[in-house]
Amino acid sequence: MECTELAGGSRYDILFDHVRIGPVVAKNRFFQVPHCNGMGYRDPSALATMRAVKAQGGWGVVCSEQAEIHPSAEICPFIELRVWSEQDVPMLARIADSIHQYDSLAGLQLCHNGMNAPNLYSREIPMGPSDLPVFSVFNDPVQARAMDKQDIRNLRKWHRDAALRAKRAGYDIVYVYAGKLFGGPMFFLSRRFNQRTDEYGGSLENRARLLKELIEEVKDAVGDSLGVACRISMDEMIGEEGFHAAEARDVIAHLGEVPDLWDLTLSSWDNDSQTSRFADEGYQEPYVLGVKQLTTKPVVGVGRFTSPDTMVRMVRQGILDCIGAARPSIADPFLPEKIRQGRIEDIRECIGCNICVSGDHTSSIIRCTQNPSMGEEWRRGWHPEYIRPKESDARVLVVGGGPAGLEAAMMLGRRGYEVALAERGRELGGRLIAERRLPGLSAWGRVADYRIGQIAQMANVETFFESDLSAEDIFTFGFEHIVLTTGSNWRRDTVARNSLSPAPLDGVEIFTPDDLMAGKRPKVKQVLLYDDDHYYMGGVLAELLAGEGFELTLVTPASGASAWTSNTMEQHKIQARLLDHGIAIRANRILAKAEAGQAVLACTFTGREENLEAGAVVLVTARLPRLGLVQELRAREADWADAGISSVTVAGDALAPGTIAAAVWSGRRYAEEFDTVKDPDALPFRREVAELLPFDLSAVMAPNL
Repeated sequence: MECTELAGGSRYDILFDHVRIGPVVAKNRFFQVPHCNGMGYRDPSALATMRAVKAQGGWGVVCSEQAEIHPSAEICPFIELRVWSEQDVPMLARIADSIHQYDSLAGLQLCHNGMNAPNLYSREIPMGPSDLPVFSVFNDPVQARAMDKQDIRNLRKWHRDAALRAKRAGYDIVYVYAGKLFGGPMFFLSRRFNQRTDEYGGSLENRARLLKELIEEVKDAVGDSLGVACRISMDEMIGEEGFHAAEARDVIAHLGEVPDLWDLTLSSWDNDSQTSRFADEGYQEPYVLGVKQLTTKPVVGVGRFTSPDTMVRMVRQGILDCIGAARPSIADPFLPEKIRQGRIEDIRECIGCNICVSGDHTSSIIRCTQNPSMGEEWRRGWHPEYIRPKESDARVLVVGGGPAGLEAAMMLGRRGYEVALAERGRELGGRLIAERRLPGLSAWGRVADYRIGQIAQMANVETFFESDLSAEDIFTFGFEHIVLTTGSNWRRDTVARNSLSPAPLDGVEIFTPDDLMAGKRPKVKQVLLYDDDHYYMGGVLAELLAGEGFELTLVTPASGASAWTSNTMEQHKIQARLLDHGIAIRANRILAKAEAGQAVLACTFTGREENLEAGAVVLVTARLPRLGLVQELRAREADWADAGISSVTVAGDALAPGTIAAAVWSGRRYAEEFDTVKDPDALPFRREVAELLPFDLSAVMAPNL
C-alpha cells in the first residue's frame, strides 16, 4: 500500500493521508462503504445528489449500494441500483459524475445476489452453489437451482461485462461482492450453503475458487484504470457451521494480493450493522485484527465509527488503512471535513438506531434520526450543513424543547432569525430526557446533545427554562410566528392499532411508559406489559422492569415482541434478550379486559380467551398530542392580529406522535419552509418520472378471435 502523509500538527493528520487503491489514489482515509438507501434505480437524481453531498463533506471514496449485475439475481421489493445493460450506464454515470465534482473517488459495488435473490421481478430461477431454498428476508417460497459449469462461466462473463459498463460510466473502483450473504460468491464460501463435490465445493480452496476467478477476470477487464475491491464477510457468527473468522483469514491469505483493496464486514447484515442497543462503537475490531498482516493491499473496516480518536488508533495500530462508514456518513456527511477543520464538537454522531435501514426494508427513501436532510437533498433541496439565509426580520417563538423544537430553533437560528425557545422544564431534550436513560438507549441522547451544543453557540437563539406558557403569555411577547412543539403523552388505555375502543380495566394498577420513565413502579411483582405500539418502547420497558425484579409477561397482538424492529434488523435480538431475562411472551393476543388481579387475553385469530394473573398492567399503546396550548390559541384566533401574531404552527409529536426521526424532520421542515409562500396544491418535493419507451400495443396483443 502506498501512502503519503500530509504536513501539519493535528493528531488527526494521519486520517488525511493519500491511499493508493490499484491504479487510483484516494485523497484521504475516509471511505464511505457501499450502503443501501431505498432510492436505487427508481430515484437516480436523488441518489446522485445524496452521494455528491458525501463527497462534498470530504469522503475520499464514495461508493454506491449494491448494483445488481444481471436479472438472474434481483432482490425485489428492495430497490437497488442495476447495471444489467447499457441502458443503465447514463444513470450510473450521473452518480459518478456527481461524486467527481468534489474530487472523491466513485465506487460501484457489483453484485450478483445468488441465493439471496427470489427474483420476484424478473421471474428468473435463482441460482446458487446447491439446490436449496433462497436465503431471502421474507422466506419467499422460491428455491434456487444448483449452478452448473456453464452457469459459472456465464456469471464470470456477467461480472466482466458489468465492470466494463462501470468503466464506461466513469467509476474509479469496482467491487466483487462476497459478503453478508448478499454477494453470491459468499454462498460458495459458506460450507452450509455449498454442498458441491466438484472443484467449486469441499475444501476452502475450492469454495474460494469462484471468488478468485471473479476478481482476476474483473481485474483483467478494467484493472489498468480502476481499482478492484473485494468485500468479504469475516464471520457468519454461527461458529464452524458457517463461514467463520479462521476461514476468512485463510481466504484473505490465499488471495491477499489479488484485489486492490479488502473491505471487511460481518454476516449477515444485522450483524454487520448492529444497533447501539446491542453493540458499541468499534465492535467489529476483534474480527479484523491481524488481517493487515495477511496482505499488502489497503484494508477497510467498519464499526459505526464516530470518534476521531478511535479512527486514529485503528490506523496507528495497524488494524485498518481506511475508516469505513455507512451509518456515520449518513448521520453526518461532513464528518471528514469537520475533523479536518478541527470542529470535533460539530460532528453529528450516529446514534445507531437503524432508522436508515428501515427505508430499505420498506422500499422507501432513506431517512436518519440525526440528519433530517438525508434523502431530501435533491427532492426538497435540503443540505445537512447549509440552509438559505433569512428573508425577513420576523421573530419566532418555539414552544417546547424536544427533538422537533430543538431542530426548528437550530435551523431557524442558522438562517439568521431571532428565535426564543421556551421550555416548561429545566432541561432540553423533550422525550429524550427520559428515553435516553432506558436500557440500551443512551446513544439516542446524542440527538439532543448535538442540537443543544449548536444552539448554545448562537447569539440569535435564546433559551428560556421553566416557561410553562399560556395563550395569554404568548399574546404579550410580541412574536410574529409561533411554532408549538409541545410533544405527546402515552395513552392510559388499550386504544392503539388493534383496539380502537378501550377495554375495561378494573382492579389492577395501570401504568404508562410516561409513568415508568418518571420513576413510578407497580406495588405488585406480577406485571403484564401490553405492547400494541410494536416499536422499541415495549421491549425496552419490559427489559427495565425485569432487571428490577418484576415478573413480566409481554402480551402483544403482533407475532413477536417489538415486531416493527424487524425493519431495523434487531427484532430477533430484542426477543432473545427478553427471553434471556425470563420474560414470558404471549404473541397474537389482545388485552380484552382486566379485573381483580386477572387479565383476559383474546387470540387475534380465533377470539378464544384465556386468563392470566396480573396485578399491574403497563400499557404501551398509542399516544395523544399535547394540544392544550394549541386549542387555547386557536380559540382566540380573532385576537392574533392585535397581538402581532401572523402564524401559529404545530410540529413534531404535537402534530402527530411518531418516531424521533419524524419529529426532527418536522422541525427541519418548519425551518426550511418558514417565510415562504406555499401553494397548498403543489407537490412539496421533486420526483423523477421514468422516460416512456416507444409503445406499440399491436405488437403484444393477440389478434381478434
